[in-house]
Amino acid sequence: MTVQIVKSVCRICHGGCGALLTVEDGRLVKVTGDPDSPMSRGWMCVKGMSSPEIANHPDRLTQPLRRRDGKAGGWEPLSWDDALDEISRRVAAIREETGPESVALGQGTGRHHYLHTVRFANALGTPNWYEPGLAQCFIPRISVSNLTYGGFVTGDYYGQTKPECILFWGHNPLVSSADGELAVVAKRCLEQGAVGIAVDPRRSETAQRCQLWLPLRPGTDAALALSMMHVIIRDKIYDQDFVAEWTTGFDQLAEAVRHCPPDWGERITGVPAAQITEAARLYARSKPAILDWGLGIEQNTNCLQTVRAIACLRALSGNIDVPGGDILGMNLLRAYPVLAQELPEAARKKRLGAEQYKLLGGWRAFMPSAHIPALLRAMLHHDPYPVRGLLVFGGNPLLTLANTRQVHAALSKLDLLVVADLFMTPTAALADYVLPAAFWPEVEQVIGYPLVVENMVFAQQKAVQRGECRQDEWIMDELAKRLKLPGCEENLKDVIKQRLEPLGLTHEQLKEKGWAHPPHVYYKYREKGFRTRSKKVELHSSALERLGYDPLPSYQEPPESLVSRPDLAESFPYILITGARRREFFHSEQRQVRSLRKLRPHPQAELHPEQARQHGIASGDWIRVSSPRGSVRMKAVVTENIRPGVVSIEHGWWFPEQEGPDFGLWEANANLLTNNGPPYDPAFGTYQLRGLLCRIEKEEAQADE
Repeated sequence: MTVQIVKSVCRICHGGCGALLTVEDGRLVKVTGDPDSPMSRGWMCVKGMSSPEIANHPDRLTQPLRRRDGKAGGWEPLSWDDALDEISRRVAAIREETGPESVALGQGTGRHHYLHTVRFANALGTPNWYEPGLAQCFIPRISVSNLTYGGFVTGDYYGQTKPECILFWGHNPLVSSADGELAVVAKRCLEQGAVGIAVDPRRSETAQRCQLWLPLRPGTDAALALSMMHVIIRDKIYDQDFVAEWTTGFDQLAEAVRHCPPDWGERITGVPAAQITEAARLYARSKPAILDWGLGIEQNTNCLQTVRAIACLRALSGNIDVPGGDILGMNLLRAYPVLAQELPEAARKKRLGAEQYKLLGGWRAFMPSAHIPALLRAMLHHDPYPVRGLLVFGGNPLLTLANTRQVHAALSKLDLLVVADLFMTPTAALADYVLPAAFWPEVEQVIGYPLVVENMVFAQQKAVQRGECRQDEWIMDELAKRLKLPGCEENLKDVIKQRLEPLGLTHEQLKEKGWAHPPHVYYKYREKGFRTRSKKVELHSSALERLGYDPLPSYQEPPESLVSRPDLAESFPYILITGARRREFFHSEQRQVRSLRKLRPHPQAELHPEQARQHGIASGDWIRVSSPRGSVRMKAVVTENIRPGVVSIEHGWWFPEQEGPDFGLWEANANLLTNNGPPYDPAFGTYQLRGLLCRIEKEEAQADE
């Protein structure tokens, strides 16, 4: 028996945990945390440790498949050469007949091939690529940070100085471990004495470890931030030296929040004024402090100004780029060569939604992409032009995009749908070609963590090969060669070499060590200022003003709420939040993994005891949760750890054990309840995913349950 230990970094989610992969005779048999990793120091979540079960799962896709006899037919295997030849010919035909913009690219969130997909789109000449979270998750925080501070910031969890206070806003890192801000480091900071404040309608796993929990009404985060800034400015507890020397627009911001005292905030958010004041004072007076924000603040139609309000709150504290605070990035890697120069200006102007949503698809966007509702409209109605083909790399849009019924109709109408994935999913089951993708232990890549700031660089190493599974980047490169696209003479090795040049390391040298982690440099702005037009933190954003958006943060009531839609609230009296993370799963993945599914066998909905009593519901009962758009069936969890009147449901649920092609898609899919229609955030095109209205009712258990 040949045994090999391979050092890598786990990419089963956004994460970044150092991993030791045990390989016996070419088979992955064990994955454990790497105790030498500067990020995780030996810690690893249950998903990562279950990687051998996933890699060796009998249901893995291991060879290319082609649809037989039209959409209603079965599958037949074919060689990689035949699959790539046929797909490239069909893509070329669509490009020739109706233009490259008629072919769209999609992917899932946090993938190793994320930026390679953007590269492939630019080379292909299409402006229409998407990822489910772009307008709804992370990109608004990155974009607003760039506009406000001139760069993205992240909590200094890995430095020598520990924070005195952590304000977790719409974020549950003890479960999500998002983007390199791992659960273990946040947990250790709290255990070592950092005071925690949690802003969340749920008392999440993170909030349960905090001293102060602010269970605000979903969708009112901007009002809470404005009220907290009112307190900080009124009480003169902001960092006056930092604000005077390193910010612009303080007087305008102070005037904007003068009319937002805590009692105003209480009326809107439901958080008592005394708690708003306490949280504001605790955060502002703590030195250093981290404001750790999550996607809970972005999934609303006031996305830009909600994120801006919280960004300005952070700036008032003066905890930017200080040890133990929110630090600007070292950006150790060279930017990914996404071939943006190869996308013609005429194509950029055709990007769906770019003209309306300038921070999503326009020239000032951080990662210009298509507006998903507009993309679906182009698939369904060929408005303003036809989108006829879609290539999806590691995505499952029937589970991860809002308004599942519309998504299903749009995918069904395409002339060409190609899906590369690990397993047959409801989305893959609609495809014309299904391609077997490599799992993270089968992948070569480099990545900087935390994401965007890139303060550490890790090597992801291929340890095993399963069947004919291929890395997504390889698939794109092979298609690019057949289509004779710009940049097709370069491969992934060339890209990795370019990215590592600033570190003076080869890929082989990085793999030998596993990572590069130079000492962090703090207070970088003191040398050259912030990377904004004014060289300062812009509380009043001149960039937003030039783009035609409000330069100061403000609050706007959600379009579907108890306040704005009292007529709807008569039938749907509760507030719905979707997307609660679970340790066992990453979005719609891992439902077929027996060990993980055993830990969480059923989809769950959390509700407060007040609502449970009203409807005669106990924990473990099956309930139906309905919105004006549909209903789902879930098991109730009755808990005090949620704001009364709020119902929180898990997302991403399908049932691989059921018969395809639907695999139980229509039973417990949270996006049957969501809406992707207007109004949209004017800058990002964000639609409302949280704070929607719903009702609940108890169901009788079925005979087999």
